[in-house]
Amino acid sequence: LSFAQRRLWFLHRMDATAATYHIPLALQLTGTLDRDALDQALADVVARHESLRTVFQEVDGVPCQRLLEPAAVRLRARPADVPADELPHLLAESARQPFDLSAEPPLRAELFAVAPDEHVLLLVMHHIAADGWSTGPLATDLAEAYAARCEGRTAERPQLPVQYADYTLWQRDLLGDAADPESRFSEQLDYWKRQLADLPVLLPLPTDRPRPAVAGWQGDHIGLELDAELHHSLAQLARQTGTSLFMVLQAGLAALYTRLGAGTDIAIGSPIAGRTDEALDDLVGFFVNTLVLRTDTSGDPGFGELLGRVRETALSAYAHQDVPFEHLVEALNPSRSLSHHPLFQTILAVQNAPAGRFSLPGLDVTTYAVATGTAKFDLGVSMVEQFGPDGTPAGIVGAVEYATDLFDRTTVEALVRRWTLLLKAVTADPEQPIGAIDLLDADERHRLLERDNATARDVEAVPLPRAFAAQVAATPDAVAL
Repeated sequence: LSFAQRRLWFLHRMDATAATYHIPLALQLTGTLDRDALDQALADVVARHESLRTVFQEVDGVPCQRLLEPAAVRLRARPADVPADELPHLLAESARQPFDLSAEPPLRAELFAVAPDEHVLLLVMHHIAADGWSTGPLATDLAEAYAARCEGRTAERPQLPVQYADYTLWQRDLLGDAADPESRFSEQLDYWKRQLADLPVLLPLPTDRPRPAVAGWQGDHIGLELDAELHHSLAQLARQTGTSLFMVLQAGLAALYTRLGAGTDIAIGSPIAGRTDEALDDLVGFFVNTLVLRTDTSGDPGFGELLGRVRETALSAYAHQDVPFEHLVEALNPSRSLSHHPLFQTILAVQNAPAGRFSLPGLDVTTYAVATGTAKFDLGVSMVEQFGPDGTPAGIVGAVEYATDLFDRTTVEALVRRWTLLLKAVTADPEQPIGAIDLLDADERHRLLERDNATARDVEAVPLPRAFAAQVAATPDAVAL
């Protein structure tokens, strides 16, 4: 197993019923569907990507991979049409069904018929076999395989240069032995030990409820959208400062957390693709690694200064990105708790993976959102840039996943509003101190300062003897003084 797979395998053994690491992908298919061709195409894709037909079995206490035949993954069709109003519930219920990773492949495919010419295909992958980038190769391969099967042939695609099992061996060769002080593993690990020394155990964001002793990992999400004008301004600020859009967003989020009372030592997780060789680009597999980006917001810096700090930290982190997160946790050995994620509790992701298009002949294909009701972190922000036909910024869309044990929806909505206001403010004046940025819009200021404090009440003018008599009648047995 790769280092990342090994960690998920241990987590799965601790709670095999959790859906936290399930990746659901639902596609609405409108038009005439060839079910046999879809089933055959699915088998073709599974044959091409060994990770999708791998089971994880324990041999002498060590997890090992074993390949199944491509036919192990078959399209399961619901026997009856599904009412449209029941579809979201059924999709979520299916997406939460646990995997037996020791016996069944880490991919399920289920077809829901809504009408004769409308279906929803649900693909659920376990994270141990795939990551967000993997949906691109999966889309490309499934589209080509389906088109070929509809014509009664198999798709002619060049063989993949490597499989995921090859990567697991290559990863160990690349990093070397952690006990060897000359190895890449040792050199990069030393950097992280210095960088994360004395990191606070917990980011003290204000929550709506006390943190439970054992996290339930129950979650929900809200949508997030930054308009084209703000997207353009953020991209322009990134160019002017020699940074990236991600760095601007991360600096803004760190500044917001400080303003909300989380202190000045802000750790935010950041997923990185981990596909450091182009031979891995077209492979379905679990390559993503997570970096811990530590931001110092002390001294009430101007946003431009803060952005410079973020840039320096991020570039150093990227240069030392090969150490698997699970080994970082093991080496740093932070105080462990079942109540929160180690080293960081919030994560920020700006997706830049090549987008795959599920283009199936004779069908209009659109994605269908599926909620699993889980959250891996206290807060998880995921964003995708959109561009016009001419390549100009057209907005940023995404979602914020949050732990419902800790936060109410209204709290997360307010956080997003304030982050948006902060980003607008810093693009207009990058040098203003982060402590001076106005985080309240007009409506919220009116609510907090005026409406919620409007406690005056009309009181009838009553002579004191009458008021005294009324109180005596209301509480005749109460102590007078």
